[in-house]
Amino acid sequence: MNTAKNLILLGLAVSLVLPLQAQESGTQVLSLDDCILTAIQHNPLILGSIQQHQASLARISQAKAFDQPSLNWDSDLQDRLFDFKNAGEWYFGISQPFEFPGKKSIKGKIAGKESEEILQDINLLKLDITFQVKQAFYGLLLAQEKLKYVQQDLDLSQDFLNKAQVKFEAGDVAQVEVLRAQVEVSKAQNELRRAASDERLTRAYLNYLMARRKYEPLQIVGELRSKTIELDLVELKNRAQSFRPEMKKINFALEREGLQRKSAQMSYLPDFELGVNRHKVAGEGQWWDFTLSFSIPLYFWQPSRGAIAEAQANISALYKEAEHIENTISLEVEDAYLNAVASTNQIKLFEEEILTQAEEVYNMFLFSYQEGEIGGIELIAARRTLIESRTTYADALFNHRAALAALEKSIGQPLEGVYHD
Repeated sequence: MNTAKNLILLGLAVSLVLPLQAQESGTQVLSLDDCILTAIQHNPLILGSIQQHQASLARISQAKAFDQPSLNWDSDLQDRLFDFKNAGEWYFGISQPFEFPGKKSIKGKIAGKESEEILQDINLLKLDITFQVKQAFYGLLLAQEKLKYVQQDLDLSQDFLNKAQVKFEAGDVAQVEVLRAQVEVSKAQNELRRAASDERLTRAYLNYLMARRKYEPLQIVGELRSKTIELDLVELKNRAQSFRPEMKKINFALEREGLQRKSAQMSYLPDFELGVNRHKVAGEGQWWDFTLSFSIPLYFWQPSRGAIAEAQANISALYKEAEHIENTISLEVEDAYLNAVASTNQIKLFEEEILTQAEEVYNMFLFSYQEGEIGGIELIAARRTLIESRTTYADALFNHRAALAALEKSIGQPLEGVYHD
């Protein structure tokens, strides 16, 4: 437990030192929230989707717009073709088509529902980008942590080599012991290069998600260790069904198709057109004419076989799709929940038993080696166990963070609960 506390304190110290170092070097220090905000503000897919949403908002105004009026001019009773001046009769006026009251309103509502669907696509994209950024952010913290442990392994290997050389010069061990120690140093150096490369690639991926240059300088501040959250699976599933963008989108789609069906039913109602004309007859005078025309739903079977049937079929399909999405979301929540619980138990096991035991065993073997009671092979095995325990503990912390991030993605909103230190 002391080892776990020391690691946590060391992580806090690093998080305090990094901002100071970054300020001195001129590199901006980014928290997790900073990275998420940067990614959402600059991600090309999100920016493109926002423009599509703006276009959908414009379509609402188009759907509600009135049809353009028409100017009408009619010249009759001409003695010769195109003899407008001597025409015996002419009409000049304006006419305006109107849809039956309520039709325009429904079209506007349909366009509004389509806009809401696009907005939910944007929210779903933001949810996915946020999840990817969290994974990359915690992945970078993990890579930095492993780099630190590999450096510790190199230091321990070098210390083992120094002790082996002293023992060899004193005649206490054979030269093979020194060669074995040199091999361990070479292995640790190679692992250090690999860990540094992994850390560099992970940093580049996080930059990529934020729409930055891959190898642009980047410093982050945060820690792998998280606070414990009380989780209730039933509550999480209920929240997911309410807040997931897919569920909201399917509900808007159902409302849209319901309006489409109503709009098709209203096609039986007649549209009409109003017109006003100035009417002149040569030698008799001028008058005003008023005209009213409206459509007749003579082919009454067409809507029921066409638009109404289409909307009804779409509604049935959407209900089936909603059922599938509900089941998929439920499985995602349950999977993320079980991973979070399992990773919590694993962290508890490491902090209460494994880390302390691994450090105690290594210190005991180191003392025995210095006293000449054991050989270098036993000490190497103990050192490897210690480093592997620390590395696996870091993996467990990352897995827990990743599981919580997946859980937040599965319910469509940040987790809220009772926190315990």
